[in-house]
Amino acid sequence: MSRKVFLTVVSFIATAVGSAALFLPAALLESKGVVPHAATIVWVREVGVALIAIGLVAWMVRGHPDSPTMRAFLMGNAVLQLGLLPIEIIAFANGTLSKVSGIVPNSLLHATLAAAFVYYAWKVCNVKAGESRTTRA
Repeated sequence: MSRKVFLTVVSFIATAVGSAALFLPAALLESKGVVPHAATIVWVREVGVALIAIGLVAWMVRGHPDSPTMRAFLMGNAVLQLGLLPIEIIAFANGTLSKVSGIVPNSLLHATLAAAFVYYAWKVCNVKAGESRTTRA
């Protein structure tokens, strides 16, 4: 799969999950075994807006050439996915989240996306600041 296709898929996933979090926060919380409260609904909606923004950026950069900025974008998203990966697993182990059915898909998605972001970041050639792969001789 090309990086452009990958980032297109990422943009759709982030926008879809973000929209669900923004517009259906109670359903999202209940899918993880959390009783929705006013504060958790606000927090989930905030996360939804952040995910929509990430999806928009992924969409906007999907066709950009290799560059230090593209590598930073890809590595930043890898760190995001790796950072998110253990959170729900730990919360389930501690009893904070009670539905494994709401955790396993997320965990698999975070692991897969982390690996893919690292892979595509690794493929970005080392370019000097101010140039891109398309401008190099």
